[in-house]
Amino acid sequence: MRFGICSNIQRAAEVRWTGADFLEESVQGLLQGLVADAEWRGAELARGCALPILAANMLVPAELKIVGPSVDFEQLQTYITRVTARARQIGIKILVFGSGGARSVPDGFERERAVAQIVAFGKMAAEICLRNEIVLAVEPLNRKECNIINTLAEAMTYVKAVNHRAFRCLLDTYHFWMENEPLENIEPALASIAHVHVADKIGRVAPGESGSADYRPIFHLLKRARYSGAISVEAIGFNDFESAGKRVIAFLHRQWDEA
Repeated sequence: MRFGICSNIQRAAEVRWTGADFLEESVQGLLQGLVADAEWRGAELARGCALPILAANMLVPAELKIVGPSVDFEQLQTYITRVTARARQIGIKILVFGSGGARSVPDGFERERAVAQIVAFGKMAAEICLRNEIVLAVEPLNRKECNIINTLAEAMTYVKAVNHRAFRCLLDTYHFWMENEPLENIEPALASIAHVHVADKIGRVAPGESGSADYRPIFHLLKRARYSGAISVEAIGFNDFESAGKRVIAFLHRQWDEA
């Protein structure tokens, strides 16, 4: 299994030192879809990166709304076209569609209309991703961070509604545990899981650092389904790679082996 760490490209050498296999950057930090082509320097940074960049999260900035009364679909299409072209240039294979600020449903806005807007965005973005050999992975966010697509089970309703091979889902252990989802919710999603994020529930710290998280039941299901994607550490405050990085990556390898 390939384990990586979410961090910025400037720290790629430190991430490699931990034993991680890849880096997961952010769209806003590296691909910068709101920045004109003439001003974008992401490709230059990526050429000198010490690790492959397999994925990028934070797909759509909060100011570019996917849901609500002021959605500019044409602007979204232009944005996604630019982001995916840059991702392909760098070699990124997964774009993570969390984007809680962009997809949150405004107070008083019809839920049914919000769902339709997300599905329309998903279909448009998936088609553009397919042309660039990229998969879009919709990420459930717990209800403290977003008011729609809060569980893996809910994410799967969008995967089915979009019905496109470039639109799949993401399993994030932190959000999964925060929503108290049962393991049974993973089984129907296994064929659609394109990427995995890991962090402990307590404090959203790096795996194993709270001393209370057991990833083996989830890893067992992934292994049984022959999951062939990658797993990224996405934890708050995890930046002391020198003292904790190797310990975290080694912990994940042990949990995977024991699952």
